[in-house]
Amino acid sequence: MADRVTVIGWDGSPLDPAARAALHAATLVAGAPRHLDLPEVPPHAERVRLGSVSLAARRIAAHRGTAVVLADGDPGFFGVVRDLRDPAHGLEVEVVPAVSAVAVAFARAGMPWDDARVVVANRRTLRRAVNVCRAHPKVAVLTSPGAGPAEIALLLGQVHRTFVICEALGTEAERVSVLTSDTVSQHRWTDPNLVIVIGGSGSGSTQSADTSWLAGLDPAASGQPRGIGLERSAYGPSAPGDAPEGAGRDRRLRALQLAALGPGMGDLLWDVGTGDGIAAVEAARLGSAVIAVDRDAQACARAEAAARRLGLQVHAVHGVAPHVLEDLPEPDVIRVGGGGQRTLAACADRRPQRLVTHAMTRDQAEAAGRVLAGAGFTVECTLLQSVELETADWSERGRSVVFLLVASRLSTPR
Repeated sequence: MADRVTVIGWDGSPLDPAARAALHAATLVAGAPRHLDLPEVPPHAERVRLGSVSLAARRIAAHRGTAVVLADGDPGFFGVVRDLRDPAHGLEVEVVPAVSAVAVAFARAGMPWDDARVVVANRRTLRRAVNVCRAHPKVAVLTSPGAGPAEIALLLGQVHRTFVICEALGTEAERVSVLTSDTVSQHRWTDPNLVIVIGGSGSGSTQSADTSWLAGLDPAASGQPRGIGLERSAYGPSAPGDAPEGAGRDRRLRALQLAALGPGMGDLLWDVGTGDGIAAVEAARLGSAVIAVDRDAQACARAEAAARRLGLQVHAVHGVAPHVLEDLPEPDVIRVGGGGQRTLAACADRRPQRLVTHAMTRDQAEAAGRVLAGAGFTVECTLLQSVELETADWSERGRSVVFLLVASRLSTPR
């Protein structure tokens, strides 16, 4: 095993004395080609190109001498330190950090970033990273080849955002570009790069000293009501066209549907037949990206307006299901609030991890269950009955009876 392993972060500025001393004593240096070309790397040291960190770690573990690993920015922030400290390699490391690329990018943009989400986009995580960009007004994306600015913009589709693209930070080739997402794919971008994606209803908010206490917290979150499955009035006044809160729109049913779906950060939820849009808004409050679909243009407008009031992002799509669903991005979970069996079958064909719907009668529940089971889902059905009481005299104020269907398939890790 190497006698000593030092991980040095590099941000383009001159190395500090501790980093220089570690490099001078190194008998093995691992890093990207641009790092290995630094003049401070000793000519006598063994050089290892840092492609696979796991392979490099095995080389370092087998080395007899002093090893140095060079990495961009802060190597402890989405960097190599986590992989090197994997118990499988048995390496103990010392870290000499530099300024992280995320901090440099926001400094170049002149923006605070304590309220930003930070995600890594590669071929495996690209779709989930884009969903975070859909759901949140300020996101820093650490990109990789094949999962860069153009791919992010293309997957965002009709969700318009502003991109701040930082290429080759800290080098002579550094370039910072600001443009809208619909023009990003018309350019070629140099690796490595980092993208700040901003926009949406909460992008103009700023955290005050009173509300800024948690990194990555959207400023609008401090003004949101507490709880899920709330009365419609908690999200603003009802509009003249709103349907009454019958069994299919009961807030307790909505809470159970969201609990069964479990939407969260990096997910995309379809709310098909969104109606009053409150289920879509509550899913957005849980951190999920949300597309609300309805054949009624006013329902789409109400969903987006309710989200805007809370500084949330809900993308409404006006159209008739199932045809309008064909061009939507792949969902993780789906709530079907209406549209009949053809819509239910079309949603099931998109293979979400979970899907929920409801029925007013047992015959309707059995028919929906057959559609979902035929699509390869495991289906659970529960008859829900709730009675609301007026606590002044404990008289019955309302009664709701509805069948809840939850369809699930073998899930994959988030």
